[in-house]
Order: sequence, then C-alpha cells, then structure tokens
Amino acid sequence: MDPKIYDSLQEKVSLYEAVLNNILNGVLITDPEGYVIFFSDTYGKFLGMDPQEKIGKHCTKVIENTRMHIVAQTGIPEINHPHRIMGRDMVVQRLPIWIDGKLVAVFGQVMFEDVRDVSVLANKLNLLESKVELFQKELVNLRSSRYSLNNIHGKSKIITELKRLALKAATVNSTVLLMGESGTGKELFAHAIHDASKRRLNPFIRINCAAIPKDLLEAELFGFEPGAFTGASRAKPGKFELAHRGTLFLDEISELPWEMQPKLLRILEDKEVERLGGTRITKCDFRLIAATHEDLEELVKQGRFREDLYYRLNVIPLKIPPLRERKEDISILVENILETLSKDLGRSVTKISDDVLKAFENYNWPGNIRELSNIMERTLYSIEGLEDTIKVDHLPIIFLTQRERSLKSKTSSWKNIKEISEKEVLLQALHVCNNNKQKAAQFLGIHRTALYKKMKKLNIS
Repeated sequence: MDPKIYDSLQEKVSLYEAVLNNILNGVLITDPEGYVIFFSDTYGKFLGMDPQEKIGKHCTKVIENTRMHIVAQTGIPEINHPHRIMGRDMVVQRLPIWIDGKLVAVFGQVMFEDVRDVSVLANKLNLLESKVELFQKELVNLRSSRYSLNNIHGKSKIITELKRLALKAATVNSTVLLMGESGTGKELFAHAIHDASKRRLNPFIRINCAAIPKDLLEAELFGFEPGAFTGASRAKPGKFELAHRGTLFLDEISELPWEMQPKLLRILEDKEVERLGGTRITKCDFRLIAATHEDLEELVKQGRFREDLYYRLNVIPLKIPPLRERKEDISILVENILETLSKDLGRSVTKISDDVLKAFENYNWPGNIRELSNIMERTLYSIEGLEDTIKVDHLPIIFLTQRERSLKSKTSSWKNIKEISEKEVLLQALHVCNNNKQKAAQFLGIHRTALYKKMKKLNIS
C-alpha cells in the first residue's frame, strides 16, 4: 500500500475514534456476532471499566442486560429503549450498520444516563410548547381585526344599508374599495368586513400607502432578502406574505406610486409575490381591501392612477358618507364615544346636555367622526370637579354663538372674537391631521403657505 494512502487512512481512523470517544454519554460498537470492536472512553469512565480490556469480548460478558447481539441478529434498530445497568435506568439506542445490503456492525449509544432526565426534558418541552401556543395566540390577536360590525354605530338609513352591504361583502373574497372623506370610518369598515368573513381567525394586515416613504414602500409590501439593498442584513417577509389566508388593508391607495401600481395589479391577478433580491416565487392567499379619500375615477382621468388597477380594485365599492350627511347618528355616536372615553380616561362624566347635541348637529364636521371623537376627548379634559354632564360652555369656542364667544373671551371686540375662532379652527385642523401641516391646509382648503402665515399671526407654534 502506498505510504501516503496508509497515513491518510490512519488519520481518518484517528479522527473518527476521537469523535466517538468524545460523545458525551458513551458509545459501544460490536461486530455482527456481538463482539466488541469499539468501547468509548466516556462509556468506560461512566461504567468504571478499562475500554481497551473489553475489546474482543462478547457484549454479553461486558454489559449487563445488553441487546446489541439481538439487534445484530434481527437487523431491527431499537431507538430510545430503556436499559438497566448497575442498578440505574437509562435510555439507549442500538442501530444496525449496513454496507451494500450486508450488516457489518451494531452501533450502541447511551442517550440519557438516567431515565428521569427524559421526564425533565419532556416537562421542558411541554412548557416550551405551551409558551409557543400562547405566543401564537397572542400574535393572532395582535394581527386580527379590532372591530366588528357592532362597533359601527348609527340608525340612519344610509349607515344601515352600508352595514348590510359590508356583511354581504364579507361572504366573498372579492376586492373591496372603501371611499369616503378622512375620518368617516373606512378602516372601521375594513376591520368589520374581515371580522365577519371566514378569514377572521387569520391576520388583518394594515399599511398606509401615504405614511411610508416611496423608497421603502416596495420593501414593506414585497419583503426582501439579505443584501437586497444597503442595510438589508436579514430576510424580512412583506405585507402580502404576512396577510396569507387573511386580509390586507391598503389605506390611502391613491398615494400608491405610479411605478408600483402595475406590480400590485399583477399580484392581485396571480396571487404570487417575489421578495426584493430574491428568486423564489411565494403563493399568497389574501383578500384585499383598499381605501381612499380621493376620487380614483377622477385620478384616472388625470393620468395619476392606472385605469386597469382602478377597475381591479372597484369590484365591491362602498362609499362611506360624511358625518354631515348622517346627523341623525350624532347622538348615538356621542353616547358611545363618551362611554369609551370615560372608561379610558377614568372620568365620571356620563351625560350630555341637549344644547350640546344641538350644537353638534348644527356643526358641519369637516373632520367627520375622527373630529367628533377628538372634540369629545378635548372636552372631557376641560371639565373640572365632580360635574357629570357635558355642557355648552365646556365646548371649544367654535361651537358657541357670537354672544357666547364674546362672553367667554371677555371681550366685545369683533376682531378678537374672529381671531379666537380662527385659532380654534386651525388648532382643531392640526389636531385632526396629527400636526401634518400639508394635510391640515388641504383639510381647510387653503395653501400651505397661507396656513403658515395664519399660524404665525395667531402665535401657533
């Protein structure tokens, strides 16, 4: 034999013996007749034996209650079997080794030195399984819808009909397009449709197309693989994948960049997604609900929105009316908002005067239900002492008559009253729009520059 080949074989044998000798709980190997051909150092230490002395002896003369020779005879592996040695109950495995269909050896290994270790491990596994199950339930709760049709309050004909149509839409998987002004409750309807559908136990994933920078939106929707772009150190699933078997809610769909619109159209048709930087196609079973406060049909005419995508979205259109068109619902909405806010804020205010309801019904509500909720919260904060009823003088100045405004501002100057009223309107617009100046300007129907000038004039920071 070539000396180099011999040295190479010797090195391999030494390596394999070193590996076997270091297996923690001990290894025994016999030939097909049951004679010991390998006895690991760790097994020898455990049993208090000299491994080299046992080589060549029959396994039954070395290990009590052994079945290595039986496995050699039957060729049937014994995995995780109990084995009593020196008064201790252990767990072992005995594996027949085959080469070209011929049994050449039997490999035996101690898996657990004490059978009680198995019980400890089983308990740990049961605990981990329980935690995983709990975390999975929590994850489902976090991703599931927060509202149902019962959270949509109102008695008007238009809202009653919309709830009926929403319930009908929940029975199918077609795309729903929710239209309506900001603050009308479009997201509430999206949650309610998902909750009433067969997908309710699966994720409800929401993304606002206007709130995410254009450069990041594609990665958010499609996901990405490591190295797809600078900073992408690990893979991340996109919103389409996360919404698998559930519902994806795309809010402010009109703000979807032009170059991404054909990609959305393709996914809606194929229900397949490929991550950025990836090569694998993933099937995604999701139901899409989109929402917009803009007229998509008008945007199509202006060339700002793809016509084919518009028709793909506009399968089940639901138009949510502004609050000024359903004023008969204001009293019901106020009662429910008050009940919720009183609990959340820990206040004892439970009543609303008729004058307040009348003032609310006479107001135009440009911010719709969101504005109503904000006004209610702001009013509750302004009430001091043990009063349990919201009165007109608790309301912001925009709800007061000219005479009441004059008294409240302690001035008879029409200029002061006008400035106070204007300031209240600006503050409310900024509050409704979460301090977004551009949206507040659009909300008020003025240019952003004009808004800044008025804010400076009225000392609004």
